[in-house]
Amino acid sequence: MLTLDRSETTSALDYANLNTSIQETFTAIDRFECFAVDEILLMREQQLYLQAGYKNFEEYCQRELYAWGGYRRINQLLGAKKVIDAVGELGGHIKNERQARPLLRLVKEPEKLKQAVAIALEENPDPSVSDFAAAAKKVVPKLPRKKQFHQEPMVPKIQEPVVPQKAIVIVSQQSHPRYGDSGVIEASAPNRWQQIVTFADGERLLINNADLDAASVPFTRERNYPPEYTEAIAALKEQHKLELERLSQELRIGLQTEAIAYAEEQVQEQIQSLQNLYKQQREQNVQLQQRLDEMEGLRKLEAENQQLKQRIQDLEHAFVQCPSQQWGNTMTQQATKALNKQVKQALEKTIDLRCLRRA
Repeated sequence: MLTLDRSETTSALDYANLNTSIQETFTAIDRFECFAVDEILLMREQQLYLQAGYKNFEEYCQRELYAWGGYRRINQLLGAKKVIDAVGELGGHIKNERQARPLLRLVKEPEKLKQAVAIALEENPDPSVSDFAAAAKKVVPKLPRKKQFHQEPMVPKIQEPVVPQKAIVIVSQQSHPRYGDSGVIEASAPNRWQQIVTFADGERLLINNADLDAASVPFTRERNYPPEYTEAIAALKEQHKLELERLSQELRIGLQTEAIAYAEEQVQEQIQSLQNLYKQQREQNVQLQQRLDEMEGLRKLEAENQQLKQRIQDLEHAFVQCPSQQWGNTMTQQATKALNKQVKQALEKTIDLRCLRRA
């Protein structure tokens, strides 16, 4: 079995060419990254994402560009674009977003930003990320952050409705069979609109709150939550509402697309049907024209036949009226044969025309 020696393969490669190729590849990546930023700015400024049903630019980034880092990565690229634009002519030395990242905090102070880039270039003609970070730190030192101790808030207990023992209630609904009787609530209510009431005779009934004296019902009608939970519940409801709206919009767009596709399909079917009908009509017209041509030919043949018949009759009539001696002087035997042949041919054509007329 043949094996490839790794040392031979490594030595066969040219370091200079391979290194140059790697650097050119990364340079191309950085250049295409700049092109992508220009297109992203166009998308945001022209609000073209609205055509796809997205409500804002952030939602578009999270849905369509999540594979490349989503909204967070796009913000980083846009921040690098701001740094390069703010630094002016020196922006050509910032080759990618990573180098612009430590300079982003100086973007609101263009003079200090240019000073930081100049310092980085003085120390290294081809500055790296660490060079830019050190230069920015020299121009505007970062203040040390004080550690803040956050005490975790105590989670308040949910205020459950307390069921008072031996709560006395009175049936106030006149249509109720126990109207006017008083009873005791000894068990928790199964729901918010009914109570389990035990009367003096031991009978226990499930009675609606509306049938009891409102002042005597000790239960709260709704569950009370602390403000933290109320805000969280409201936020969840709002998020759920937005999600439903988004799904509804996607469904509406999908239905519209399906309806358009169905309409186009119907139109194509109608066009195809009309084309087939036109083709059939054209073939029928050709057949009718051929039939008319045949009828016209028959009409001409019939007219010629009538002329030949008339000619035969004239010849027969002349033959009968003229004496035989007169014909003897003017007509030879061959002329008589030719005349008889013409008469025979005329009779044959007459028979053929009759057959055609019968067909």
